[in-house]
Amino acid sequence: MFRNMVTSLFEHGRIRTTDAKAKELRRWADRMVTLAKRGDLHARRQALAVMRDKTVVHNLFEEVQARFGDRAGGYTTVIKIGRRRGDAAPISMIELVAPKEKKERKKKRPKTTKKGVDKAKKEAPVKAKETKKPEKDKTTEKASKKAAPKMKKEATSKPKGEKAGKGAKSGSKTAKATKAKEDKKKT
Repeated sequence: MFRNMVTSLFEHGRIRTTDAKAKELRRWADRMVTLAKRGDLHARRQALAVMRDKTVVHNLFEEVQARFGDRAGGYTTVIKIGRRRGDAAPISMIELVAPKEKKERKKKRPKTTKKGVDKAKKEAPVKAKETKKPEKDKTTEKASKKAAPKMKKEATSKPKGEKAGKGAKSGSKTAKATKAKEDKKKT
């Protein structure tokens, strides 16, 4: 059963199966990739003893260096899908890992010398000591706070879902109240 599954995995790139089978299939697939990375005749014959299709083995041995050359294990990924409809068995998708794309590294900026940094650190505290802010008189602050009038917040109570003037009947109390408030705002 696993021989057929490994052959299908390398033929199609991904297959759906139960969680337990996917976890075991990962071991078989990793072993086949390791054999293909070796690349000699004996490894090819060992892979043919497990896998059923010669063309799949040939393709595996041809593309393995380009796809998994710099990777040392972890050639497959198991993704849990959910539960099967008939017997509620946990189902997973196992697929071959895509080759990594090499990213270009950004050039690092040259670091500043320690002497330049030390000079900046020494100059900064000296400037801070020279410029002191004058303290404010606390009595004038208290007097200005008392003199300032306090603003009252107007509480507008509107029925849920209704806007002022809309949705309320023209003779209702809410409509009259909203009109009175609008008239006060205009004047």
